[in-house]
Amino acid sequence: MRYLWSIPAAAVAWFVGGFSAVYLKGLPSGTTIFVPPRLDLLLLGGFAGGVLAGLLVARVRAALPLVLIVAAGAWWLTGNPWQERDLLISLLVASAVGGVLGALGTRSSVVAAFALALPLAWYALRPAGQLTDFRWLWQLNGLLVGVGLALLLYVACWLRGWRSAYFWVPLTAWYLASFGVVAAVQAVDRAPTGQAFNPTVDAAMDAFFNSLGPILREYGAWLVVAVLLAIPMVALKLRALPPVPPPPDPYADRTNDAVLGDDLDWIDRDEPRRRLFSRRNTPESAV
Repeated sequence: MRYLWSIPAAAVAWFVGGFSAVYLKGLPSGTTIFVPPRLDLLLLGGFAGGVLAGLLVARVRAALPLVLIVAAGAWWLTGNPWQERDLLISLLVASAVGGVLGALGTRSSVVAAFALALPLAWYALRPAGQLTDFRWLWQLNGLLVGVGLALLLYVACWLRGWRSAYFWVPLTAWYLASFGVVAAVQAVDRAPTGQAFNPTVDAAMDAFFNSLGPILREYGAWLVVAVLLAIPMVALKLRALPPVPPPPDPYADRTNDAVLGDDLDWIDRDEPRRRLFSRRNTPESAV
């Protein structure tokens, strides 16, 4: 019965989480497309949609073929040529990897947090590209970056509580590295057509490392605030949960005979009543 609602919801979540912003942006001009033929959008959008779909389906054997079918169907509905195999394969691989990680994230909240780090980093940077003249752009970017980190730390402790706090340091490092991954993918997409492989890789590596410095320098205070905010969030969640019930006793429905050996059965037996005999008169006592 779970698949009756999770599979349609996962198909919608794949599109909404990965490509809805591009789809809605194309509505006024009449150039609406489901999957744009851009490498950065295909990789990042396919991965983000796959993670959401995997979290809803919660089964790898169902999430993997689902995201592949939805991705191929969206490519066909858009009207993109099948001859562009590189872009199609990029979309399918990104969706498949995201779907597998999302499905595994239902069993471990730490895996779910690591899988959501890249989509949240991608979403946090998107308003900056559209609001270049916005007066409060630094505050908006810092707020989005800090909220993303706080949500990741909160999700990591969803199932195991404070025991998952040991993963906060590598999770924060991966979240910061995700901004570099987004910048590297966008640098590859901006590379001129026909450029050699080595210059493209060098531009991607430069974009990756050059993006880490501004994030730490500009939004370091927001990251500290995010960690301080995540601590009470996790504490309030654990306090609101009911206490964990004790494990069931395997011998609750058995008597003591099922636990004690045969040589200890005398413990459960009634002690025989003792009879008190009067002292016998002997010749020695009469004297």
